[in-house]
Amino acid sequence: MEGKSSGSRTLVVPTDVSDPASVQALFARTTETFGRLDLLFNNAGIGAAGLLEDLSVEQWKAVVDTNLTGSFLCTQEAFKIMKDQNPRGGRIINNGSISAHTPRPNSAPYTSTKHAITGLTKATSLDGRKYDIACGQIDIGNAATPMTERMAKGVPQPNGTTMIEPTMDVENVANAVICMARMPLDTNVLFMTVMANKMPFVGRG
Repeated sequence: MEGKSSGSRTLVVPTDVSDPASVQALFARTTETFGRLDLLFNNAGIGAAGLLEDLSVEQWKAVVDTNLTGSFLCTQEAFKIMKDQNPRGGRIINNGSISAHTPRPNSAPYTSTKHAITGLTKATSLDGRKYDIACGQIDIGNAATPMTERMAKGVPQPNGTTMIEPTMDVENVANAVICMARMPLDTNVLFMTVMANKMPFVGRG
């Protein structure tokens, strides 16, 4: 679906990021519409609720396929476009999450993929140098979205208690991504953490 917004062209392409053909179609439509690709934000992500020992292999694979494989597939397609366009290059921003550093209880699949995103960010940053492709990661903590609504009622803590956690306006995350995106390609924010100031992260656990 295409439309006009604030004088700019937009393109909406429903995509299953875990499916290579679906991802390829997304990037093909993008280049057909805009002629080039300057920014990719790998933001798709899901979790799997439950105790580690009770999780099914299907739950594990669904999280890995979306969070990690999806980011890889999109990065791969972006590389193909960015390295051959003129002017060459572009920027890739990966959504890492606070869980890329510190896990929450009962979050093995999600935390594992977010740790892996850090490795993908570093490898992409390194491999992108020769193509003028910059890659950085934003680690977000407690942005107010439907996924974090449960925090207002209290979420499990590592010490076994349940605690209400502060959140922040998700617009602050958007502003941080824009800040990273606006950097010239000779500059890179490799890692940025944006979080609710009073959330239990520094020293949690």
